[in-house]
Amino acid sequence: MSVHIATTDPKWVPKERHSALEKLFLPFMRDERDLIFINVAALMTVTVLPMAIGMFFLPPWVIGLVALPYLGFVFLGFGGRYGLMLHATGHRPIFKREYMWMQSYIPFLGFFLGHTPTSFDAHHMWMHHAENNMLGDGSSTLPYVRDRFTHFLHYWARFFFFGYVHVPRYMLLRGRTRILKRFVAGELAWLAVALVALYLNWAAALVVLVIPLLMIRWLMMAGNWAQHAFIDMTDPDNGFKNSTCLTNTNYNHKCYNDGYHIVHHNKPGMHWTEMAKAFEDNVQDYIDADSLVFDGLMDNQQIWFLLMTRNYDKLARHMRNFHNRTHEQKVEYLKTRVRTQMGPIPSFFHIETPEDAKRTDRHLSISVEEALVLE
Repeated sequence: MSVHIATTDPKWVPKERHSALEKLFLPFMRDERDLIFINVAALMTVTVLPMAIGMFFLPPWVIGLVALPYLGFVFLGFGGRYGLMLHATGHRPIFKREYMWMQSYIPFLGFFLGHTPTSFDAHHMWMHHAENNMLGDGSSTLPYVRDRFTHFLHYWARFFFFGYVHVPRYMLLRGRTRILKRFVAGELAWLAVALVALYLNWAAALVVLVIPLLMIRWLMMAGNWAQHAFIDMTDPDNGFKNSTCLTNTNYNHKCYNDGYHIVHHNKPGMHWTEMAKAFEDNVQDYIDADSLVFDGLMDNQQIWFLLMTRNYDKLARHMRNFHNRTHEQKVEYLKTRVRTQMGPIPSFFHIETPEDAKRTDRHLSISVEEALVLE
């Protein structure tokens, strides 16, 4: 008998009528379900962009007064919504092939939320998904004790300060020169814009470009840490056992079902509106794999915080109890999934060698091409 669990997370419901903006863009789009991204991009265009540009006409002392409200508005209003829009549209471009040039507007908006134009594409789809958080992934969580703050600091610092070396090296060793060139071009483009902005108004450039970069790279690494903190080290390359799902949370409504990370890793090309149903209809697979599914938690940032404070009591209370564990047994199970490690903690300064690449090579159960849907 198959098991089915109903959730309140979003599923596609066709609109009875479209706004004028939606009618304007629909002929250029692959999928009507992605009109939500047009609306988010438009809202950012009429709010974040004018505010950001306006900063450059203010004196530094005024910028100091408005910096915190500005950053609060941008990140609380659009930090998650934009970041996961970039993620979803990276996996599934929203415009028809002949109109793909229109897609470049989405990474352009990322300048104002700390995203460099091509780094997410290179790091997430061409490394993280290809390696599935295994040791070849420069952002793998496997070597770390994932409830230890000092380990997270090492993880973040290696990415933040030395990712400019490790990501290109990864691409070079695997012959992904086209992606490498795009990555370098994107980083140089951001640097050029930042230098010009600093020359025009140093205070505005810090608030609009530099501080968001510092914030988003912390938040993104904390999110990835939380998504891949609970790993079954007997089968770490199994998408059901190296990630999590978050169900019945407002986060999924705001951020396009990003809580369904197990679903995403197993089928990275699946449209976000299909993820909740895919989970509901295949719960038995999660039971069989003893997957970690948290019900009612806020988001991955909360999970990161609960890990750093070692609040296993709350994590256990929200863990779906597929195997009738007691509360104490759930706590111990979570600790086992978090505190087991694989491989040595990577050095900041070690440059990946061809031998390293061979040693960490894995059979790609999901190819990079499958992670990028271009039908």
